[in-house]
Amino acid sequence: PAIVERQPFGGWKRSSVGAGFQAGGPNTLLALGGWRPEEGAKSSTLHLRGLSAWVTSLIEAAQQSLDYEEFDVLRRAALSDAYLWGTELSEVHDVSRLGIERNLQRYWPAPVMVRVAEGSTLNDALRVIVAGLLARAPLTLSVSRPLPGAIMKVLTDLDVSVSIESDADWLERVAVGIDGVSRIRLVGGDRAATARAAVAHPDVTLFAEPVTNAGRLELLPFLREQSLSITAHRFGVPSSLTDSLF
Repeated sequence: PAIVERQPFGGWKRSSVGAGFQAGGPNTLLALGGWRPEEGAKSSTLHLRGLSAWVTSLIEAAQQSLDYEEFDVLRRAALSDAYLWGTELSEVHDVSRLGIERNLQRYWPAPVMVRVAEGSTLNDALRVIVAGLLARAPLTLSVSRPLPGAIMKVLTDLDVSVSIESDADWLERVAVGIDGVSRIRLVGGDRAATARAAVAHPDVTLFAEPVTNAGRLELLPFLREQSLSITAHRFGVPSSLTDSLF
């Protein structure tokens, strides 16, 4: 059996099916349940401090297309992302701290196609895109209707490819198989229909839970977990040779 947070196993290619959360790791239970969004407490300020430049540019470009409450929700969600990113997901952690062995947990950006289905809100779409940008994940975007010009300009500047297609055309493309796509973040739309369309492609992981403000829930689809175990001794004598690696 695998040793919790110590023994690496599985992989990132076809030896791994599904979200890839490490068994016994901090995110194991997320793959075993679902969630529903809550609005959360409203803010008394509208600052964007602490956000990356590309996230800030997208939120500012979207401001003219959102009402006050939508903008505040998007801003708070981005701040939740930034907090978790800065305190956990961008860092390499050794929870066990055995000394003679380094057992490291880290996260690596994963390519994701974001599908914004018919009937979805612009704010939900932006919230998911913001998470992907912060995670530095290679993004491709499929939308059911054109995005506002200011938003499109920012996405183009960030090399995010955007295609416009109906739900029917999208499902047809999923059924055929989309080159280079192993993860789909579905915003709105028919989860079951998308899963059926992708049934011939078991290496495609579908993230289709409702969009939330929670940084952990929205960032993880854009990240791969990785565990590393490195011997830090030689014949029982502690060694610092690997200290500079991570």
